[in-house]
Amino acid sequence: MSGNSISRPKTDEDFRAQLQGFSLTTAEIIYRLPDYPALVQSYIWQEYDLAPRFPKLKRFLEFWTAKLDGKLYKVTVAHAKLIRPAELRLLDAEFKLN
Repeated sequence: MSGNSISRPKTDEDFRAQLQGFSLTTAEIIYRLPDYPALVQSYIWQEYDLAPRFPKLKRFLEFWTAKLDGKLYKVTVAHAKLIRPAELRLLDAEFKLN
């Protein structure tokens, strides 16, 4: 071990993405089964993406449309900025730890 080298922890990629403006995005993709088009199936996609344009989700849906057989029926999108001021609520209670 060299005396000049300092071991630094790696920055978590998800945290770095949040600092760059990405937010956790979840999409529920409802699609029709290729062999039984009257039936639908649900697929959950989750990734850090940029709201409100969602370029990663759009690329994924373009891939789905071009390469997969299940025809898209409905896509519901939710996202949350995880880095934000903490919420504080005062409780009328006291907790003692030993």
